[in-house]
Amino acid sequence: MKLFVFGYGYTARALARRLRPDGWAVAATARTREAAEALAAEGVEPALIEDRAAMARAAADVRAVLIAAPPGPEGCPSLPALPRAIAASGAFPDWIGYLSTTGVYGDRRGGWVFEHSRLAAASLEGARRVGAERDWQDVARGMGLTLTIFRLPGIYGPGRSAFDRLRQGRARRIAVPGQVFSRIHVDDLAAGLAASIARPRAGGIYNLCDDEPAPNSDVIAYAARLLGMEPPPEIPLAEAALSGPAARFYAESKRVSNALAKAELGWRPAYPTYREGLKAILDAGG
Repeated sequence: MKLFVFGYGYTARALARRLRPDGWAVAATARTREAAEALAAEGVEPALIEDRAAMARAAADVRAVLIAAPPGPEGCPSLPALPRAIAASGAFPDWIGYLSTTGVYGDRRGGWVFEHSRLAAASLEGARRVGAERDWQDVARGMGLTLTIFRLPGIYGPGRSAFDRLRQGRARRIAVPGQVFSRIHVDDLAAGLAASIARPRAGGIYNLCDDEPAPNSDVIAYAARLLGMEPPPEIPLAEAALSGPAARFYAESKRVSNALAKAELGWRPAYPTYREGLKAILDAGG
């Protein structure tokens, strides 16, 4: 059993850690020889994206493909190379997973969104994800591939949590009345992806998130208390002087439902709220 990843980062590493004990091998793309050497040092078969032969070898006999690289101005960076590599290798993977974002739903003023909800991306990043989802759906239909799309909120875990921002003095508690966000622990995300690999469904779309949307300010305050620190004071959004992605982040508020993933994949988050997730990170020394 082999997993091929385009965009081997935080999430893909978590999925690899989950699959390897079951006998999975892992291959992944690299843009530079230095990156390829780093992958090899982790026990990952590297494939330089510009090397067609290496890409075809990595795709050969692959059972699952994960696309984790974000789209840019030209669309999903995997599209020029990955379908070509799959075709050249003669592979017919059981599962292709595309990691998208709940940003495709836009702002819902704190309302609930489901997989069938209208897409109304308000940010550039969200709009690009909408385009990448549709491009991969077109490719999957044309090649007869089993594609599943995962719409993800903010991902946190060891080395990427409120604890790190607090310790570095970068944490801010910005008050926006009524605003909530969903999130997911990286290990719960990996578990959801593994559950989908075990139950491939062509055309599947799933929201993977925890059970309790909450204000980011509450998350920071709780993490501070776990560290025995005084939480940073709340400041109004108007005084925060945000720009770029941070400003767009606080321009949206929604509650994301994970009911479909639970029903169809048999998946349940081990960390149903940020409280369990943060406690686990701290207990593990994170």
